[in-house]
Amino acid sequence: MKTYGQYCPISKASEVLGERWSMLLLRELLIGSHKFNELARGLPDMSRTLLTTRLRQFEAAGILERLEGEYYLTPAGEDLRSIVFGMGDWYARWMLTDPEPEELDPVILMWWGHSRINVDPLPDRRVLIEFNFSDHPQLFWILVDDLGPSVCLSHPGFEVDVTVHTDLVTMTRLWNARQTMEAALAAGRISFEGPTALTRKMSKVLEIPHPSVMGVSDTAPQPRAYTRRPEAVGSR
Repeated sequence: MKTYGQYCPISKASEVLGERWSMLLLRELLIGSHKFNELARGLPDMSRTLLTTRLRQFEAAGILERLEGEYYLTPAGEDLRSIVFGMGDWYARWMLTDPEPEELDPVILMWWGHSRINVDPLPDRRVLIEFNFSDHPQLFWILVDDLGPSVCLSHPGFEVDVTVHTDLVTMTRLWNARQTMEAALAAGRISFEGPTALTRKMSKVLEIPHPSVMGVSDTAPQPRAYTRRPEAVGSR
């Protein structure tokens, strides 16, 4: 770890948190990712070797501990929550613009977005929401059950309840609160296919009411990585 050679709290904190990928790794840990593969999924461009290095550095600094093969922030690590998301809120307020084409990653978008959807309007049963992006060939799913929402990169085997038709830019703008659902619907940038009883609720389910970092704030619910359940295989 590089040092600044200054006995200053800001420089000392920068030595711990200023390395490449450190703040993004903290973001993942703060939103509830505890397993190594969950962390790697949320940071797909970070090599696993570097991920291992940063985790060890966090452990050595006392902001992370490993328990039974999973990673948990210590009280010192949890105390960084307002700092990490405060940085994101600052950038969202003053500098955030629409993403460049090369920044549109549907896997990251779905991983972040599923943690902020509002499940309250949905019926008290398992609901499978399919996302069909016009500018990307892969389908994605959000499965909502009694454990909360989870993102699926392959079909989980259940019947689809609602299909969302949109594009990556529109979904990114919605989940960054840079566009309202009302405006997106009026412009024909998003539509819902399925039973009316569900489609009429999707605006409230998917719209983020206030700006934050890819739909994640310090009060966001904890996301959960999707693990293919035995009962889901071949159930259709």
